[in-house]
Amino acid sequence: MPHQFDGLTAIVTGSTTGIGYAIARALLDRGARVLCNSRSSDWEGPDLTTQYDDAAYLRADVTVPGEAADLARAAVERWGRVDILVNNAGVTRQIAHDDLASATDEVWTAMLQGNVLGAWHMVQECAPLMQQQGGGSIINITSIAGVEPRGSSIPYAAMKASLNHTTKLLAKALAPTVRVNAVAPGFIDTRWTARWPQAREGAAARSLLGRTGTPQDVAQACLALLGQDYVTGTVVPVDGGAHLA
Repeated sequence: MPHQFDGLTAIVTGSTTGIGYAIARALLDRGARVLCNSRSSDWEGPDLTTQYDDAAYLRADVTVPGEAADLARAAVERWGRVDILVNNAGVTRQIAHDDLASATDEVWTAMLQGNVLGAWHMVQECAPLMQQQGGGSIINITSIAGVEPRGSSIPYAAMKASLNHTTKLLAKALAPTVRVNAVAPGFIDTRWTARWPQAREGAAARSLLGRTGTPQDVAQACLALLGQDYVTGTVVPVDGGAHLA
């Protein structure tokens, strides 16, 4: 029985742990060929390349333009095309919003590189390939912090807001061939967020659904966007309705 994404090639950045891992696995389960990526080769769960014949891995830092190019090139060399790009790789820094002194230029630069420029480099590499082959879909994983005035730090939230707006600009620039959307998670239970129990408690209290999210919740939102050919330029909150609280 054919799967939803049979014959399609996906690149998922930051996909050896957490949200990216769940997205990569969900795509593989539905027939996609997936190039996984991270800046280190430590897998949080079972190594997907040993579990799926159509999974591959390349270590690359997408904030470096040449390494982003290597990632796109590897997908084309192995499978001949790139149909799906999920820009999941990102960084954060926990700084109280009223601690202006700690939000240094170094922090702002790190947040720009990790949350905007890395995704931008991958779009620069993959969008022309998608246009040449007649179509493709890009999903940027942003954050509810880019929609609402909250988040681990002001520089982080500002850069996620930048990526949300970049998503809409790209949707216009690359239409009608390439669709570009974003998924904006709220508090998601990962190894990364396990260090913030008080933030988790507050997020669960704000959620209309009475809980925090899981990586699988974000993966399901990505699958929905990838399967809907008439949606582009959207930013989909995945926060249990907390943005309405």
